[in-house]
Amino acid sequence: MFVLAAGAAVIGFNNFWQFPYLAAQYGGGAFLIVYFFCVLLIGLPLLMAETMLGRGGHASPVGAFRHMARAHGRDPRWALAGGCAVLGGFLILSYLCVIAGWTIAYALRSGLGVFVGLTADGIGSQFAQLVNDPEKQLFWHALFLVSVLAVVGRGMHAGLEAAIRYVAPLLVFLFVVLAVYAATTDGFARALERLLMPDFEKLGGAGVLAALGHAFFSLGLGSGFVLMYGAYARDEVSVPRLSLWVAAVDTVTALAAGVIVYSVLFSGGVELASGPALVFQALPLAFDHIPMGRIPATALYMLLVLVAWTSAVALAEPVVVWLGERFNLNRVRAVLVCGVSAWVLGLLTIFSFNHWAFSFKFLGLARKLGMFDVLQILTAQILLPLAGILTALFAGWALKPEVTRAALGLRSPCAFDAWLWLVRVAIPAALLLVVFTLSRLLA
Repeated sequence: MFVLAAGAAVIGFNNFWQFPYLAAQYGGGAFLIVYFFCVLLIGLPLLMAETMLGRGGHASPVGAFRHMARAHGRDPRWALAGGCAVLGGFLILSYLCVIAGWTIAYALRSGLGVFVGLTADGIGSQFAQLVNDPEKQLFWHALFLVSVLAVVGRGMHAGLEAAIRYVAPLLVFLFVVLAVYAATTDGFARALERLLMPDFEKLGGAGVLAALGHAFFSLGLGSGFVLMYGAYARDEVSVPRLSLWVAAVDTVTALAAGVIVYSVLFSGGVELASGPALVFQALPLAFDHIPMGRIPATALYMLLVLVAWTSAVALAEPVVVWLGERFNLNRVRAVLVCGVSAWVLGLLTIFSFNHWAFSFKFLGLARKLGMFDVLQILTAQILLPLAGILTALFAGWALKPEVTRAALGLRSPCAFDAWLWLVRVAIPAALLLVVFTLSRLLA
């Protein structure tokens, strides 16, 4: 169940609206090669560390760090690492629910044929009308959040485990349907060439750093849910094997998403974009230029709704468990506190696209979306990398090697030594690079 839940959670929006753009910008197959190495050398070892600590602590990320620190004679203030993860995950949850609300609206509009026959300006106007209408956004935001909390409130076994048995096969089914559809389009061969053909001249240092950052964020590291799901993993299961499966699911789905996006855009004659512009403007236009595009377009937005839902459930769980630990709340009350807080904080994102928008500069780059940009900076450039760095330092230096060797179950001394020095040195250094270069890469 850990693989299903965590694997579904890591299939995030980034695999659809960031990965295809990065791969195209930085040399296709050349970017993929570097990205695979980053997943293996940075993402996988840190994923193993978070899973190991969560399973050892059997608590929220905050409680897990505190328990592990006290059990091994370390300063309990290492719980700060878990606090950064829980807070970062909660902030992401608040604006993820807003964006997920957009995908629900687009799934309905696509199914009803609203985008049929519209020009690029017309589709752009549809998106502008949505984000400039706080009332509509409030409705979709609340609807999505309630669907998340309804499952989280039932607990891990009665809620998430029961739901994931239906959601995971549906995710796979939609991915397969869209991949088969992509293979039938005129742009499929060109999509494979764009994604797989290496062009090392385009890669450069910026491409390496972009691959590094995507490997970290795509796996959901530093956001607390891997630690939380690790707390639910059985003691007899292999941490390296679980982590490898989760990393493999994320990588395969990123490749599938890239092929689907490229095939649709190339067949529709639409330029590649990134972020919301790709998902909510370029793709609807491209689907409308392809025969029978309305059906796969609807399937894509349904897939994105499910992707957002599994991620949101994963992000909410550590917050709810921590609230129960910290304030002695039962699960229902903790869910209500988490839900109301996330809904209220989501208002900052909603109004950042209209009435409360303001501009500012961060690290020399202009930001125009007010508090939404502030929340993204807090999560992507401060809290998540900080949580990742502290996790690596705690697992690598604070815990004794014999403790982590036994917890990981790595029989090969070479494999354990490689993991140990990656978390001790390579991962903290790599995440510091991400912190100082992310704004420039995403500008």
